[in-house]
Amino acid sequence: MQPTAKQPRKLAHAVVERLSGRIRRGEFKPGDKLPTESEITRAFGVSRTVVREAMSRLQAAELVETRHGIGTFVREGADSAPFRIDPVGTATLSELIAILELRISIETEAAALAAERRGPAHLAAMRRALDAFSRQVAQSKDAVQADFRFHLTIAQATANRHFADLIRYLGTMLFPRTRVNSAQFAGQKRVTYLSRVNREHERIYEAISRGAPDAARAAMRAHLSNSRERLRRAYQALLDS
Repeated sequence: MQPTAKQPRKLAHAVVERLSGRIRRGEFKPGDKLPTESEITRAFGVSRTVVREAMSRLQAAELVETRHGIGTFVREGADSAPFRIDPVGTATLSELIAILELRISIETEAAALAAERRGPAHLAAMRRALDAFSRQVAQSKDAVQADFRFHLTIAQATANRHFADLIRYLGTMLFPRTRVNSAQFAGQKRVTYLSRVNREHERIYEAISRGAPDAARAAMRAHLSNSRERLRRAYQALLDS
């Protein structure tokens, strides 16, 4: 039987959870070299494609870094997360909604602080993330890495490392579409849905770039609230079925 599109994604998420768990438990310490791609493939019984996707997600969450020709290493600070949230791969819709509520409370204020404190380098990094998002959508990709980079850069622009530490900890748990088909829940084609998401991103960026904290706070709240409402509708539909 040919694997469905979701099977490799679920397998990759399982690899991410296993490896990130070992990093946070200190089994792999900052500076340690991870097993090779071939070793991980054999250990987990998955394909190289799955391993590459998993490593890409770990890099996006800034838990590891790849040094070309040498290997993949655990980043400094990757083991410092002081709390844990159940992984999105096993979370229920109600738990995903709860994560979004946490994000609304934190990221709206982060956006406001970013509008007050951002520098030219932060704005340039946000712009690169948004442009990468658009390219990945055009290539029929889920754009999770670019999405993560955008939100992480906003957190970094607050000049308060705890915001960025939390975003790194959450990693791809930030994005319900790694667990569920958000576009389907929204009643839209995937490209249309992701284009709408990036328009919301652009409004956040515009407010931050002109140094408008109230507008940045409102734009971030609208963006995350839209995601929450889509999941709420999906959750209610399941309850009614």
